[in-house]
Amino acid sequence: MEIEAINKKVMEQTEFLQSLYKEIGKIIVGQKYMIHRLLIGLFADGHILLEGVPGLAKTLAVSTLSDIIDADFQRIQFTPDLLPSDLIGTLIYNQQKGIFTPKKGPIFANLVLADEINRAPAKVQSALLESMQERQVTIGDNSYKLEEPFLVLATQNPIEQEGTYPLPEAQVDRFMLKLRIDYPNKEEEKLILERMSDRPALDVDQIISPEKVIGLRKLVDEIYVDEKVKEYVLNIVMSTRQPENYGLEKMKDYIEYGSSPRASIFLIRAAKANALLNQRGYVSPEDIKEIGKDVLRHRIILTYEAEAENVTSEDIVQWIFEEIEIP
Repeated sequence: MEIEAINKKVMEQTEFLQSLYKEIGKIIVGQKYMIHRLLIGLFADGHILLEGVPGLAKTLAVSTLSDIIDADFQRIQFTPDLLPSDLIGTLIYNQQKGIFTPKKGPIFANLVLADEINRAPAKVQSALLESMQERQVTIGDNSYKLEEPFLVLATQNPIEQEGTYPLPEAQVDRFMLKLRIDYPNKEEEKLILERMSDRPALDVDQIISPEKVIGLRKLVDEIYVDEKVKEYVLNIVMSTRQPENYGLEKMKDYIEYGSSPRASIFLIRAAKANALLNQRGYVSPEDIKEIGKDVLRHRIILTYEAEAENVTSEDIVQWIFEEIEIP
């Protein structure tokens, strides 16, 4: 399909975006970065890990999004005593029929908020991993497909680490984006204060349907990516594995393991969704730069030397985007 035709199709199918942002703005003050990335995850079909202190409207943003798309929403509070059956469900014995029947758990929803995901033990994490990767859940001997759209949005508190379990690298890698959520500014906080201090009953209108979300995911697949942009993405990801080949010798001692091929895939897909939200039918290098930190920050494993010198994955990604030539 020609770029002009894709552009036209994108413009026609994204006319609702202003209404969508307006409805979210009825509930959520500011947090444009978080809302934009949540929509990227929704339309690019990628799970999101949100990191931030409590009280920054992470849960409220996800539940508001589910109301706007009239989707089934479940919030699961992860705790050290959580069992896999609390997440995926279990088999219940039916005495009358003499058979076991499945009782499906809260994972069977369109949008699943895994609150404080790093508080649950390894067995629960592995149960969540199957649903994230395979889009199915195994209860007993049978596997059950999850309904589309399906999206896991997980939160973790960066401060209080007592009683937490580090997330397995295989699981962290399956999150398309890792977001760092910050405090609102003074003007935004004043607006929050005025809006929420008297606990108003705020409702949002349903703007899009789950079927529309699935249609937009297919449209994201059609968005054009030039060969030069693909080369740019490959250079970015390869520089995390072989920094000395890309003029980044200073990074060599700081990276234990670079990004997996999933980083290249997610970077392109997230950039396509970003182009869609900007009502464009093609990906520009700016899309890659805009979304790059969120895709890469959790995919670079640092050495002890980096930790000793207070070099973070944020620093590494910043150096990469400063050094790698833009096409």
